[in-house]
Amino acid sequence: MTAIELQTVDLCKSFNGREVLRRITLTVRAGELVAVVGASGSGKTVLLSLLTGLLPPSSGRVLAADHNVAAADGSGAEMVDLGTAGQEALDRIRLHWAIVFQRNALFSGTVRENLALWLREHTGLSAYEIERRSRAALHSVALDVDDVLGKPRDALSGGMAKRVAIARAVACDPLVMFYDEPTTGLDPMVGSAIHDLIWSTHNRPAGTGFELRDLEGDQRAAMAARAGTPRTSIIVTHDRDLLRRLRPRTIMLHDGRVCYDGPYEGFGQPDCPPAEAYLRQMPVLHGREPQ
Repeated sequence: MTAIELQTVDLCKSFNGREVLRRITLTVRAGELVAVVGASGSGKTVLLSLLTGLLPPSSGRVLAADHNVAAADGSGAEMVDLGTAGQEALDRIRLHWAIVFQRNALFSGTVRENLALWLREHTGLSAYEIERRSRAALHSVALDVDDVLGKPRDALSGGMAKRVAIARAVACDPLVMFYDEPTTGLDPMVGSAIHDLIWSTHNRPAGTGFELRDLEGDQRAAMAARAGTPRTSIIVTHDRDLLRRLRPRTIMLHDGRVCYDGPYEGFGQPDCPPAEAYLRQMPVLHGREPQ
């Protein structure tokens, strides 16, 4: 059976006494393409923040694969509880992740500087290799490399900025890609291109790529063993066309709980009234500009 990448067990999250997520139990395996959907306020982004360790759970657990350490039983990577892991362990796990935020989270500076920062800080790559990897990542998202590489962030259109954000993630060669509403507010043609990017990135297996700094001998061996590992993608979205085109495993949150978890083909059937109603609302929700 394919190794587990992420797992939640009876996960709950409350803010000021208001329960947002209620006993969420999910398992995401390596190589899965997963879309998390639900009406505004249903807890999608909160779930994403919990999965990435940016928020602590109120109760329950989030377990993540630490690809620097092999499991004792040889079943894959060791699973670590994000709620009890120290900062060092969290940082080590996150070296194998990349997040594409809704507002892209590009910092002020040029495209080159945005792509190079993580590689310079966390890998032993030379300046030449960082430049090569940055150019290759931009090429993979269908941008004119020579035109874009020196552009400042504020000179990018919305569609270009989204592609640069994905290129920055691709340059890190992550095992897990997280996307927070990657196409909200974009016109349909740009949105369609982003769908294609998500699909092609997901289906390109991760390589060893580079050795990460500050890893010991056993951890370096575990890193090398990830070559060819299928990439896992988790997408928070309101985009019905993305679901239709990519046909991911679809998880719908409603009233703080999972009301549907299964293939896209079964989503919105009459046996799940909240999903059926939500499908009708999706085009309106997706068309809103990010707040």
